[in-house]
Amino acid sequence: MPVPMELSRIIISEINEQQVIYLKEVNGQRTFPILIGIFEATMINRRVKGFESPRPLTHDLICRIIETFGGELQDVVINDLKDHTYYAKLRVRTGGGLLEIDSRPSDAITIAVTCDPRLPIYVDEAVLDEVIGEA
Repeated sequence: MPVPMELSRIIISEINEQQVIYLKEVNGQRTFPILIGIFEATMINRRVKGFESPRPLTHDLICRIIETFGGELQDVVINDLKDHTYYAKLRVRTGGGLLEIDSRPSDAITIAVTCDPRLPIYVDEAVLDEVIGEA
């Protein structure tokens, strides 16, 4: 069962290649980090702070393409953890039903904070249990 989460912290380090975002349970106390690249961390940070680019960036373009073809971005679900790598699905509602598009969590979260309104972010309970159990 997916657990509603929210972006709670972004740590950007200029001396380290690995950046960190923290997701926190919306109606609880569980939290966990996800290591991401500098580009993704910077984009998420800019979007959270309200930065608007004068021209569409990659994640803006993805949102516009989906909407132009009649899709409605629904949410992001971090649904798996294999060999210390998270997997996510970007879920899109279409006239034909619900599409689940495989995504890196960093890209899916960037899209989630790019959309207006922002998309909900979920983590499967099994993934959350595994991550919290590792802590």
